[in-house]
Amino acid sequence: MARKKTQGRKKIEMKMIRDENARRITFSKRRSGLFKKASELSTLCGIEIAIIVFSLGGKAFSFGHPSVESVIDRFLNGNQEPPNERFSKHVSSSYRESRLQQLNKQFDKLNQELTVKKKQRKRLEKSLEDSGYKRFEDHIHDLGLSDLKQCIVRMQKLKGKVSQKVKELSGEASSKHSEEVDLSNIEKTEANGSPVPHDWL
Repeated sequence: MARKKTQGRKKIEMKMIRDENARRITFSKRRSGLFKKASELSTLCGIEIAIIVFSLGGKAFSFGHPSVESVIDRFLNGNQEPPNERFSKHVSSSYRESRLQQLNKQFDKLNQELTVKKKQRKRLEKSLEDSGYKRFEDHIHDLGLSDLKQCIVRMQKLKGKVSQKVKELSGEASSKHSEEVDLSNIEKTEANGSPVPHDWL
C-alpha cells in the first residue's frame, strides 16, 4: 500500500505577525523556548549566559546563569576590554532604565489605588456621620449603669453564640448547655426606653 504523501512541516515566513494577539502568543512561546535553549547550553557547556528581551508593551524579560547581573558586570568590568564598550554600557543602562520605569509604574499604580481607597473611606465616614451613626466607643459615654449592664449581657450572649458556632464548624459537639441569663430587669429597662439601639450587635 502506497504511503500517503504529506506536505511536511511548513517553513514559517520570517516577517512580523500582523495579528497582535497571535504576535503576543508567539512571543511568549518563543521566549520560553529561547530561555530553555540558553539554560541547556549553559548546563552542557558550563558557560555563563545572559539574555534580555522586551515585550511589545516594553516589559523586560531576562534569563541568566548564574544571573543576569553577574554576567553583565563581568562583561562590563572584565579583565579584557570589551570590543564595543559603548554598546555594552548602552545595553546595561537600557536594562536598568527599563526596570526602573517598570517599578515607577507599579508605584504610581499603587499610589493611585491608595488615593482612591482614602477617598472611599472619607465618603463612607461622612455618610455614617450624616446618618447619625455613632461608633460603639463613642456611645458608651452616653450610657448609664443599667444600660452598661445590658450591653454586658448582650455581649455575653453574642460570645456564647460565636463559641457555639465555632464548635459546630470544628465538628465538636457541645455537651454543655449555655447558661440562661435572667433578662427580667433588662426587659423593664427596655420598656422604659433605653438609648441603646436594639440592633447594635
